[in-house]
Amino acid sequence: MVSNSLYSEYLTAKQNGNKKFVVLIDPDKVRLGKIQKVLELSVEAGVDYFFIGGSLVVNDMLDYVLKSMKENCHIPMILFPGNSFQLSYKADALLFLSLISGRNADLLIGKHVITAPFLKMSPLEIISTGYMLIDGGIMTSVQYMSNTNPIPANKDDIALCTAMAGEMLGLKLIYMDAGSGAKNPISESMINTVSSAINIPLIVGGGISTPEKAAANARAGADIIVVGNAIEKDPQLIIEISKAIHEQSTTKKSVSHQ
Repeated sequence: MVSNSLYSEYLTAKQNGNKKFVVLIDPDKVRLGKIQKVLELSVEAGVDYFFIGGSLVVNDMLDYVLKSMKENCHIPMILFPGNSFQLSYKADALLFLSLISGRNADLLIGKHVITAPFLKMSPLEIISTGYMLIDGGIMTSVQYMSNTNPIPANKDDIALCTAMAGEMLGLKLIYMDAGSGAKNPISESMINTVSSAINIPLIVGGGISTPEKAAANARAGADIIVVGNAIEKDPQLIIEISKAIHEQSTTKKSVSHQ
């Protein structure tokens, strides 16, 4: 496997108070013809990373999208797999997701056993990630496909204990997600509660549709903010959201999103 270069970047950014912006791309939605525009705007805005994945991605489309992206920009591409079939050597890294908020054994360890031999031989940087689904006010694709219940939006204490357990188990990242198209994004209260109790980077996504909410999440303690659905609807948001997030960096602002 490759070195932990991207994860080292996450840790350094967290230590320095530099906030990171991720654009989430669902390969099944590139038929909208906006992928080139998204790439151009992402480069212009200084987007830090791309997450690539979705609940129903087919492998041939995944490879096609990754190849096209790599030919058009140099922003690191990290797989955010919705299932064990969403794997490709064309990315730079993979979030090895364990759904620690649910009680579905397949998504805690079962699928990982199946994919481990493939990943062991791959050039991908593998980043173990505790994935926490938070109630976003509607039934999301990830909730339906994972067959698990999300953590209630007003139960900061459950989110706190879940994240701490994930860190104690040795997971390298905590990812709190309200799901694509969530009606209600994760509250700043929950973000602050979780961020204050863990030492590993915290990713927050789901339902973020404005620069103001992205900035609020960063101020509350999110280290990495992920936006997908809103950008699919309006790619121009990339510029505004990127600026809003990076302005929350507390040090070394001039290099926070190079």
